[in-house]
Amino acid sequence: MTEKSIKREMTGTISSDKMDKTVVVTVERLEKHPVFQKYIRRRSKYKAHDEKNECRMGDKVLIRECRPLSKDKCWRVVSILERQE
Repeated sequence: MTEKSIKREMTGTISSDKMDKTVVVTVERLEKHPVFQKYIRRRSKYKAHDEKNECRMGDKVLIRECRPLSKDKCWRVVSILERQE
């Protein structure tokens, strides 16, 4: 396995499913502040490809990096980990 074939994976929550075959995934992470040594909650939003339009708002999903599919979209939804009821 070479370095280039390793794809990044992240888990996040669907924050928007209004587009066709595309969802917006919000990923949260904790970072330690360099001076105050407190943990800060950081959020990033990624557009991910959802081929069958299965994802709904609030679902917890696993996304994997892929080739660029459009201007902003270079992630794919691998699986739905938890459904929002």
